[in-house]
Amino acid sequence: MRILLVNVPHPSIGSRIPDDHLPPLGLLAIGGSLIDAGHEVKLIDGEFGPMPIPDLVNAICNEKPEAVLFGHSGSTSGHPVIAEVARGVSRAMPGIHLVYGGVYPTYHWREILAEEPYVTAIVRGEGEETVRNLVAALETGSRLGNIPGIAFRQDGRPQATKPAPVIRDLDAYRIGWELIDFSRYSYWGRLRAVVVQFSRGCPHLCNYCGQRGFWTRWRHRDPVAFAKELAWLHRQHGVKVVNFADENPTVSKKAWLTFLEALIAENVHLILVGSTRADDIVRDADILHLYKKAGWQRFLLGLENTDQATLELIQKGARAETDREAIRLMRQHGILSMATWVVGFEEETDLDHWRGMKRLLSYDPDQIQMLYVTPHRWTPYFRLARNRPVIQTDQRRWDYKHQVLATRHMPPWRVLVWFKFTEMVLQGRPKAVYRTFLQPDRGLRHAMRWYSQMGRRVWPYEIRNFFRERLTKKGPTLEEFWGAPQDAEEESMSTTDPWQARSLRQTMPDESKEYREDPKAFTRRWHEKMNALRTDKWEVYDRGRTMIVLAMCAIGVVLLFRLWRESAFANLKTPSRRALILLGVATYFSLVPPYWVYLFR
Repeated sequence: MRILLVNVPHPSIGSRIPDDHLPPLGLLAIGGSLIDAGHEVKLIDGEFGPMPIPDLVNAICNEKPEAVLFGHSGSTSGHPVIAEVARGVSRAMPGIHLVYGGVYPTYHWREILAEEPYVTAIVRGEGEETVRNLVAALETGSRLGNIPGIAFRQDGRPQATKPAPVIRDLDAYRIGWELIDFSRYSYWGRLRAVVVQFSRGCPHLCNYCGQRGFWTRWRHRDPVAFAKELAWLHRQHGVKVVNFADENPTVSKKAWLTFLEALIAENVHLILVGSTRADDIVRDADILHLYKKAGWQRFLLGLENTDQATLELIQKGARAETDREAIRLMRQHGILSMATWVVGFEEETDLDHWRGMKRLLSYDPDQIQMLYVTPHRWTPYFRLARNRPVIQTDQRRWDYKHQVLATRHMPPWRVLVWFKFTEMVLQGRPKAVYRTFLQPDRGLRHAMRWYSQMGRRVWPYEIRNFFRERLTKKGPTLEEFWGAPQDAEEESMSTTDPWQARSLRQTMPDESKEYREDPKAFTRRWHEKMNALRTDKWEVYDRGRTMIVLAMCAIGVVLLFRLWRESAFANLKTPSRRALILLGVATYFSLVPPYWVYLFR
């Protein structure tokens, strides 16, 4: 069967701002399985350009496929684009099989099949085995109802089959690397790169995570075979950067140590980047030197927040002390730390933002990634936020980089100010500047400069879009916008192992069971608990010192602009030049508020 895999151009900031693009790992995993099953498979990647929708539709039609498979890693915000492309293809090629897979369609299959009649079927959960069975049924005209893990229409009504079992042996399927031109994909500043997965899933129970239930349980590949594959990618295809798509690859210290030792034995120079948990870093303090030796340059640590009550609210299972120690250990071993900070979990006030920024400064991460809370219907956190108003009704903006929920205490513009102010403080403080331009390690210096360059491009893009896009003042509630909570269906696949199949409802603490019965009362109690941990009101001197810092920043920006506009700088006499240099230094420190933060705290 002639099958075409399509990666649509994604509207998110992360896809549009960088010059680098990474290969679509999910589609390549499906492609490898289909190629081995004897099908003719091709890939069109619309991210390059990006391809205009009409051009992408024409390119798909020119290939004359019998089936088109859509998928995207950022599937919630990418869904409107996929729907538009699929609609165009169905009009140009009536009767063609259109199959859709990914996290978003796994849970929103009812709405998609009801609203998009051109979609033939949806793959729910992992796709390697399911899509192979689905394509075989489409090719022979067999009944779809006997295939586990899909959703389709029967008698005109959306219907889902029983969940497919999780893939226990991840090495039973291979990645279809032959589908891509490696020279087109890069990361880390135009270095040839790929995306891989050592493991799938996560054993932790963070109630806002949209990935944990999709993968259902944590599993990993054979560590030695995986190391050999990375070495092969480097030697045969010149890959220099490997981006791990795992939620938590370091769960098993034994398996992870075996992988590190196997990769070191391969003696290849690779740059490894990925995500993990701070408690795993602290646990592995005795083998962090092997992390570095294997090629690890940066880990993204999902701190999410520094307030302990908020961490308990989102079931993070982390401690602030552990997060701080993990960053210290990584720096000690020459590994960069990127801390993620999510705004909007608990409807913060100005004082909450101020305190959170001060705590982040005490953590001292190398890089910061600021995100907005973006609840998904299939997560338990959705129940907590179900009554909050939605201010962004464009689904394409639900990508964690746009405000989507209103806050009771602050208008959106003030949230943006704190968001950008925190980024400026963390990335503009003297330590961060030193690590960006004077870092002794050449590789880390390159990484810091590359990230800084991306930040300078993202900043004006985000601010400009905020004023261009109209936010809804009286929008629907979260539940009205997305529908009823779906956390009872959070686990997308089945497993027969009782330990691995433990449900969220059985392992969540009593408080989380309560919000299933009375979410309003539960949310009210959490607000009371949070407020009890804060001061009763924001004192006058707190407000005053914040205004002083903001005023200093504003003055610094004006001075910097005046200095930049001084066209005759090179012709000034020495005293004038020295005065301007001193003015520039003063401007810099005006733009670096950490000193003022600690001075006025």
